[in-house]
Amino acid sequence: MTKSPSPKNTRPGKGKKPSLASRMVFGSLISSDFIVKHWLKIFTLMLLIMIMISTKYQCQTGMETIKKLNNRLEVVKTERIRERSTYMSRIRESAMQQLADSVMPGLTVQEQPPYKLE
Repeated sequence: MTKSPSPKNTRPGKGKKPSLASRMVFGSLISSDFIVKHWLKIFTLMLLIMIMISTKYQCQTGMETIKKLNNRLEVVKTERIRERSTYMSRIRESAMQQLADSVMPGLTVQEQPPYKLE
């Protein structure tokens, strides 16, 4: 007695496994029993994901603030160097005036540049 191979599924269409998209559309991807059994884990996972997103957002905004402050710091440093050079040139000028007054009183710095007579 030999057995003849019998087909596993004789009904057409019943042997196919539904696709992921169709299971998502009909809501059978995750069953309600699964959610009821694992609600605490799902809630904890969702909470952790939300905390991670908010932390990333805070980090990005903090980095943008740091970048703006660094740019402002560079501008202030440049202004400080410019003001310091102006101050130092004024100090040198007054020191030279005092030195000229000590050697020969009455010498002053000309307000107008010299010009040629023709």
